[in-house]
Amino acid sequence: MQRITPYFSGLLIVFLTCITSVVLALEPPPPIGGDEPPCGDPFGVLCPVDGGLGFLVAAAVIYGSRKIYGMKSN
Repeated sequence: MQRITPYFSGLLIVFLTCITSVVLALEPPPPIGGDEPPCGDPFGVLCPVDGGLGFLVAAAVIYGSRKIYGMKSN
């Protein structure tokens, strides 16, 4: 297996930094339903975060149980 040269890894870091700065500089799309934010004003009603949080907790439980099973089998 070939090792990644320092020149290539430096070039990769510069490329990813440039791509990230371009993506972050883009304007967000206009709201779908009008001028108001989807979950109220910045200090109003909060947006729910359960959708992604449930998957994150499930992945953590699966990962942890796999690690415990691996420690018990050794």
